[in-house]
Amino acid sequence: MSGPAPVDVAVVGAELAGLQCARELVGAGLDVAVLEAAEAVGGRVRSERVDGFTVDRGFQLLNPAYPAVRRWVDTTALGLQPLPAGVAARLDRGTVRVADPRREPRLLPATLRGALPLLPGAPAAARWGRPLLTRDHRGLVRRAAATRADRSLHAALDAHGVRGDLRRVLDAFLAGVVLDDSGETSDHFALLLTRAFLDGTPSLPREGMQALPDQLARGLGARLRLGRGVHALHHDDDGARLETDDGPLRARVVVVATSGPAASCLVGDTTLPTTRTRGVVTHWWAVPPGQVSPGPGLLHVDARSRPTGPLVNTAVVSAAAPSYAPAGRHLVQASALWRHDGPAPDETTMRRHAAELLGAGGSGWETVARHEVRDALPAQPAPLAHRQEQVLGPSLVVCGDHRDTASLQGALVSGHRAAAAARRLVGAR
Repeated sequence: MSGPAPVDVAVVGAELAGLQCARELVGAGLDVAVLEAAEAVGGRVRSERVDGFTVDRGFQLLNPAYPAVRRWVDTTALGLQPLPAGVAARLDRGTVRVADPRREPRLLPATLRGALPLLPGAPAAARWGRPLLTRDHRGLVRRAAATRADRSLHAALDAHGVRGDLRRVLDAFLAGVVLDDSGETSDHFALLLTRAFLDGTPSLPREGMQALPDQLARGLGARLRLGRGVHALHHDDDGARLETDDGPLRARVVVVATSGPAASCLVGDTTLPTTRTRGVVTHWWAVPPGQVSPGPGLLHVDARSRPTGPLVNTAVVSAAAPSYAPAGRHLVQASALWRHDGPAPDETTMRRHAAELLGAGGSGWETVARHEVRDALPAQPAPLAHRQEQVLGPSLVVCGDHRDTASLQGALVSGHRAAAAARRLVGAR
């Protein structure tokens, strides 16, 4: 190669997958450059401070039970603040609270009362969740596949006879997790997520979700180049040439670690078809004392036969994560699906629905932030297509949650797989 010596690997994008990939490559002794167009790491996993409040870019949670999180993340250093392991569901007959009695004994009386209207659907739900009897995350998909072909979650719940109030609670809760209320999400993927919820309590880091990518980025030093976008990518017999904000950069191998749509634009959608994505709108409010009962910080969902608003969930976040709000203040989040073929739900409609679900007055709520995230998660329809091919050429690797599962687990695993692939390609050169 002519000009400056090439780096071994150029990683385009400092989202979770790219950071995990880069840290493993650096640990293996390779010369690495990480190029990120934004001024901070994290991609979709970002946080900001506004008037003493911490708000994340979309309501996100970190499940410490994910195997990849246990393996590669120092969760103790993050100072995790768990949300209660349960849900408050608005039914046609009123609100019920149901929580895991193993982890939320304080909510046991409310859980016993709330479980009564859900009991008729319990046997059918148990049949649907039979593969959950294995605690092995990898074995879960194999077990499910051995007993039933993957299909949409809607079809699977129908086939097992899950109906009534419990069905609506499951639908409402999972819609907020996968950002899909159509029911087309893979049944096997829904089982994987349910297993993770049974094993661990989703939490918020003390300094916000931004603390996770910040931790992964430590040790990269000058290899991490923020504010350095990549506009074009060219491959030849010697590797690749990247056109960046700082001019051209040569690399023996390139790892594209951006979101699915961005990766398709850079690589070319004939090489990497565009990934379908789900959008979300999250609104954050500062709520005066007395306007809302903070309670334990349960996630509230609308599981009525006719929901009265667009929200998939809402919560008094500061009740579970006090570091997210100044002392004596409440921070409320509400999230709604953002469909690509229509406008985002407006603040007034979201606030009215959130206040109703929380049993609060909606006056005096002050907007702290609003995030409209068009490509929040890759769609995960049936059949589940995780562990997709990441090596797309002799000098090209692509990684991200769109190449594995639509989760923090999938992003980290994809970055790990990309690092192994990049090492092999560098070695071949």
